Amino acid sequence: MKQSEVNQFNKLYQQHLRSLKLQGKAQKIIDAYSRAVRRVSNYFNCCPNKLKPEQLEIYFADLVESHSWSTVKIDRLGLQFF
Repeated sequence: MKQSEVNQFNKLYQQHLRSLKLQGKAQKIIDAYSRAVRRVSNYFNCCPNKLKPEQLEIYFADLVESHSWSTVKIDRLGLQFF
């Protein structure tokens, strides 16, 4: 990612964490949702807010092959919250 994208990601990521805490989510949920955001960001090397539905479909198709269904569900929820 370019430095400007990294800065944008960091800002959005911190907002994400704050929102999760303000909603009273358990620390395990915060960790899981945050991991989902980082994982998809690393997969595409871009900020998740710029992803298109087709890209997310590809991502989740690959995730199903390498992770459990519970991980897939948690990642989906984490990205929806993001």
